[in-house]
Amino acid sequence: MATLLRKIGLIRLHNRDTEDPKHHHNHRGGGGGQQSASLRGKGGAKSGGHKPQQQHPAGGAGDASPGPGKGKGKRAAELAQRDKPPQPAAGAASGGGPRERAAGARAGPGPAAAAAAAGGGSLVPAARQQHCTQVRSRRLMKELQDIARLSDRFISVELVDESLFDWNVKLHQVDKDSVLWQDMKETNTEFILLNLTFPDNFPFSPPFMRVLSPRLENGYVLDGGAICMELLTPRGWSSAYTVEAVMRQFAASLVKGQGRICRKAGKSKKSFSRKEAEATFKSLVKTHEKYGWVTPPVSDG
Repeated sequence: MATLLRKIGLIRLHNRDTEDPKHHHNHRGGGGGQQSASLRGKGGAKSGGHKPQQQHPAGGAGDASPGPGKGKGKRAAELAQRDKPPQPAAGAASGGGPRERAAGARAGPGPAAAAAAAGGGSLVPAARQQHCTQVRSRRLMKELQDIARLSDRFISVELVDESLFDWNVKLHQVDKDSVLWQDMKETNTEFILLNLTFPDNFPFSPPFMRVLSPRLENGYVLDGGAICMELLTPRGWSSAYTVEAVMRQFAASLVKGQGRICRKAGKSKKSFSRKEAEATFKSLVKTHEKYGWVTPPVSDG
């Protein structure tokens, strides 16, 4: 009887173990955990100094914490990046992009640029003077060429001391029906000699022109050989006027003003002076600016 009861109890226990999945699962899980623990212990003892092979389950907590090798490699990369010297940006090496250039413009010029700008102020007058000299030289060279090609030999030019800006001009012809032309024939005067000096800003300012010889009377020729012509003043001058045109106008003025060669004893031998001509010209310009280019009152000379 006792033997039968033990057999029945064992059968029930066996049935319960087979029918209860949870109990069956726990029973197997516990055994598996112990078995895997024992295997890990044996594996650790057998491997000794060997590095165990790591296995990373997909999507688990192992992805968040790097292994020993990865941690050392990352640390070395950080140290290398920190020790690496900073590289200039591509935009800065090539002058910078729009933002960099705008920032540089707001910051203002550097010391070298400021010094160049400060020194450039003194160079402006010199550069302007050089430009004016070039313009004047080109114009006068063209004038000389044009005069040399004149077919009627109305005038001829000689440079004073080989200076391009100081001319002695010979007027060979005036109106042949005039008394001045008759005077020239009677006194064996081949030409009327004039001097022209060209200022720095020629052709935008008129030349200073005066008679040298012979000594003339009337014909708008004043003391010192100064010439009373509106086109020789700053107000009446135009850069389009050529030396040939000015000389033709002067020849016409001589005839219109009934100019004559002075034949008075003693006075005819006296030469004109530049200083006297300049003073006379300044005076007549001042007078005409006051009254216009009309005949001034006798009281003003």
